[in-house]
Amino acid sequence: MQSQSLTQLVPVEHIEKLIHLARGEKVLLDSDLAMLYSVETKALNRAVKRNRSRFPQDFTFQLTAEEADNLRCQSGTSSSGYGGAVASGRA
Repeated sequence: MQSQSLTQLVPVEHIEKLIHLARGEKVLLDSDLAMLYSVETKALNRAVKRNRSRFPQDFTFQLTAEEADNLRCQSGTSSSGYGGAVASGRA
């Protein structure tokens, strides 16, 4: 008997709502990407740092304070959890 996978596909509409524009690029915040993979943000960031050679150079970048404020306005949230690294939409 085969075990059923617990993995479920995330609807495209849900992912599209998480995409932001920063520096002219479509990006996902590290916290949103971690949520999609059901891992902690710090674990995702550690994995990316540990495996840097597997990602393009521009896969992540640190937001400036102004960029973080702009993203908070875009998403309509006042959460201070945003403002970390972001994963480029191209990757």
